[in-house]
Amino acid sequence: MTGAAWRQSTGSTWRYRWARRQNERRQRAYRDAERAWLRRDDELRRLRAAAADFGRHATAGVGLPLELDPGERVFWALPAAQLVELRHTAVLPAPDLSVDPDRPALHHRRPDGVKVTDAGLAVLTDRRLVLLCGRGRRDWAYGKMTGLAHDPAAPITLIQVLDRRRTSGLLLPAEAAAEFRFTLTLAFAEAIEQRGAVLAQLDELIAAHDQLRPFRPAIATPAQARITSLVPGGRRTVAVAAAVALLVPAALFNSDPPVRPGSDVAVAATIAPTAVPAVLPTARTGPTATAKPRHGTASPTAQPVVERDRRCGAPANPFGYDYCGGSRIRRPDVRVCDYFDCGQDFWAGTGYLVQCRDGTLSLTGGRADVCATHDGLRRTVWT
Repeated sequence: MTGAAWRQSTGSTWRYRWARRQNERRQRAYRDAERAWLRRDDELRRLRAAAADFGRHATAGVGLPLELDPGERVFWALPAAQLVELRHTAVLPAPDLSVDPDRPALHHRRPDGVKVTDAGLAVLTDRRLVLLCGRGRRDWAYGKMTGLAHDPAAPITLIQVLDRRRTSGLLLPAEAAAEFRFTLTLAFAEAIEQRGAVLAQLDELIAAHDQLRPFRPAIATPAQARITSLVPGGRRTVAVAAAVALLVPAALFNSDPPVRPGSDVAVAATIAPTAVPAVLPTARTGPTATAKPRHGTASPTAQPVVERDRRCGAPANPFGYDYCGGSRIRRPDVRVCDYFDCGQDFWAGTGYLVQCRDGTLSLTGGRADVCATHDGLRRTVWT
């Protein structure tokens, strides 16, 4: 169709311009969202590959001024590390295997109560974290760790061990903190033979991220343009103008009438009427009549629809399970299949609760074979 024919079919050229602007805006938003999604997807898959290959590229520590134990291997080393200590006593959380690729940008600052006491070369092995500093050597053996905490805003990691009272740790360059924390998590998991838990966690993050991939936007056509598009600001401007048009007459109606010259004199010269007491009805007594409810104000099915919308389509249940968001469910209530449609192999799953494309629930969330026998994954069930 030629440009002239298109303009003739749509009625005017402003509709064509509106459709072009809308498509350009939608495509820009889609490209930005797609780039952000791809960056996170690449990072998650890079971490998954690094965790799967962890230990294969370990070295024997050749060239490092560190005497290793027999069979000890080196995973990571950094020369620009600082030794920090806490001025006060604190109890750190127990070491865990959590991986958080969404941490905010870290700033090279030192929180209150933390002092720098030395600096040197930090080395991560399969048995310990070592700092070779000017005053000697500081070791944190994985088998003796009782507490571990990463500062959420600064590149500081604090560690508590059994054979040392004072809490100490490392202050690293901000750009090296993420790699150090991930490597320390993998080294600790390898030492306690739990690297599979880290891999399962990364698989779960990748599966959840796959559900968030942005969809390509629909194409806007000139026929979809509204007359409000001709007004600067569009529907918002029209809505504001309508609100002003309704509010101004209401304000004028509620305001006091203007006082004309001489009206104050007339009011002063008028004799006030004598107050007449109200006459109470005595001829008829009885209970006060109550207002009858108006018919048609609410449909009997309106409340269930609202409740269903609040659960994002999930059936009513006493557990608070829905499809909206919250926390994943790894141990659902034993009565869950009384309210949801569960598959035959439901209780054989070892993941978190999801809904498959055929409408049944499954406990295979976060696994590579999620909903494999039920047409694939649809969405996660939350609590």
